[in-house]
Amino acid sequence: MAHEEGPGEDVPTEIEEYLTEFDSSVDAVNAMVKTLVSVSRNELLGKLDPLEQAKLDLMSAYALNSLYWTYLVTQGVNPKEHGVKQELERIRTYMNKVREITDRKKAARLDKEAAARFLRSALWEADEEKVQPESKRKKCS
Repeated sequence: MAHEEGPGEDVPTEIEEYLTEFDSSVDAVNAMVKTLVSVSRNELLGKLDPLEQAKLDLMSAYALNSLYWTYLVTQGVNPKEHGVKQELERIRTYMNKVREITDRKKAARLDKEAAARFLRSALWEADEEKVQPESKRKKCS
């Protein structure tokens, strides 16, 4: 963002810093969008599994709605009273569902057969010969 000082334009340093950060953020978003649109959507989705496709779609929808939220703010519209707020909440709900699925896939799986073998070999078992039935013990006493 080129900052040109004209007559009567005194911008506080804090605001100038915010504007500089905002400009660099806009440049980063612009570069990301150019990267995304440089590859055809079908080609991009063809390389991803269904879960990754869902993540990409949700990320795209969330980014677009967030940009629209920012646009509304720049136009003086309160986005909290606009439908974009509900849309962002809906997208967040689906993002949480995808996160749950991802976490479930990452969770450790219990191999029941291996656990049973481990427990069987780890537990002490008395020899059958050394253990006398209850009835024989009473007779010997």
